[in-house]
Amino acid sequence: MRYDALIVGGGHNGLVCAFYLARAGLKVRVLERRAVVGGAAVTEEFHPGFRNSTASYTVSLLRPKVIADMKLADHGFRVVERPIANFFPRGDGYLKLGGGMARTQAEFTRFSARDAAAFPAYSDALERIAELLRAMALTVPPNAGGGLRALVAAAAQGRRLATLPLAAQRDLLALFVQSARDFLDGWFESDAVKAAFGFDAVVGNFAGASTPGSAYVLLHHVFGEVNGHKGAWGHTIGGMGAITQAMAAACRGQGVEISLETQVERLLVDGGKVAGVALAGGVEVAAPIVAANVGPALLYRRLVDPADLTPEFRRRIAGYRTGSGTFRMNVALSELPDFTVLPGRECAEHHRAGIIIAPTLDYMDAAFDDAKRAGWSRRPIVEMTIPSTVDDSLAPPGAHVASLFCQQFAPELPDGRSWDDAREAAADHVIATVTEHAPNFKVSVIARQIHSPLDLERKFGLIGGDIFHGHMSLDQLWAARPILGYGAYRGPIAGLYMCGAGTHPGGGVTGAPGHNAAHAILGDRGLAGRLFRRWPRE
Repeated sequence: MRYDALIVGGGHNGLVCAFYLARAGLKVRVLERRAVVGGAAVTEEFHPGFRNSTASYTVSLLRPKVIADMKLADHGFRVVERPIANFFPRGDGYLKLGGGMARTQAEFTRFSARDAAAFPAYSDALERIAELLRAMALTVPPNAGGGLRALVAAAAQGRRLATLPLAAQRDLLALFVQSARDFLDGWFESDAVKAAFGFDAVVGNFAGASTPGSAYVLLHHVFGEVNGHKGAWGHTIGGMGAITQAMAAACRGQGVEISLETQVERLLVDGGKVAGVALAGGVEVAAPIVAANVGPALLYRRLVDPADLTPEFRRRIAGYRTGSGTFRMNVALSELPDFTVLPGRECAEHHRAGIIIAPTLDYMDAAFDDAKRAGWSRRPIVEMTIPSTVDDSLAPPGAHVASLFCQQFAPELPDGRSWDDAREAAADHVIATVTEHAPNFKVSVIARQIHSPLDLERKFGLIGGDIFHGHMSLDQLWAARPILGYGAYRGPIAGLYMCGAGTHPGGGVTGAPGHNAAHAILGDRGLAGRLFRRWPRE
């Protein structure tokens, strides 16, 4: 059977892309290697009676337009906001972040009255730039070498930047090029306050707080919203898989065919144009359009014949940088953690927040330095969420599930060692780190599920365990994501498109790359697209 478009990979962006194409009348088929749709946004049972979001674990960045267009609420999508954003246990106490401006300022006053006074201006500065990111997230970047259409797009998007106040333009430049430490040092004096914001700069980022460019990752994590509340984070009822199950239902409602346990082996190219894909087992599926929801490293290094790429493109894509330093665990718990600095095993607001073990920027830098030298951190960065505190369907009565998002763990271990041999020891180390702050934690662990960087690559196709499908650095952002000249979702072969997190605006459960890629595809099929389209050429 012939299709108008094939989507390689059934992650959330692939489903979003499929939905918009099908709604426009195209015959679309999604090809997913695993037995469950959703990519890294899935909910699975990892121990009898215990379910959790297996990889991605919290929601904020999903674009409201995508939620509304796909009518996800009609398919069961519901998010419960955190009562506060994050809880940071420290050796000398704790810091709670969030709960409103006045409450956050009161919390900061315990560490620095000056920082409390600076917080409103800092918040306003980031919000001005975050609003710009929200506006640009659902736009196709101008493509270098893309002719008149690219020039018009560049002018329109550049005008948004030009209308920012000068102070905001300075902040934007600083966020793109500075380290998180340098940026935060310009605002705050307290180590505790700087760590509360600096943590966002290393989430999913194989970098330290002092690494140049890390400030942008901080910004990337604040442009989301939950239930209309900007910058908020929340738990999806039913886990992250509830999002992609709702998306799959919306797709099927538009006639999309979703094929599970269907592995794509290679792209078919005929006469310099896409002809379809070859599946494992030799079956070929024909289509003039293929949209890849896998990362650029996986797509171009494993699924595309090198002979179908120019030497220049092969050289550039060989240098595309991946690896996020992520070690991901899910644990089944007999009881809630009882923190030394804030005792209690009854559910409290800090149990429903992000629980962050990363007390200072120096701690974060040391974790990165350890990982580069030895493979993983002696004192790792750990973010723990306990979604069962707001969703009792995930665990048996009285028990809980927790997500542990851990850093820094090198994508590849030194001295030729394999993560297969080190994963259990690393997991023990993570459990011990949390137990230092909550002494009952280790004995409360009933079962655990471990995903080392290698496990993330094997299971979800995340090369180097990179949850963003590639570094979020200035040379791999906006029109240069993944490579300058291919930033408008069009690949180097006519009919090949990219719709995953390796394109603008990057990682996280946003739906934006899928939305934008679909609109690029549909635009190319229209009269103006046929007349003025210039496919990227080396």
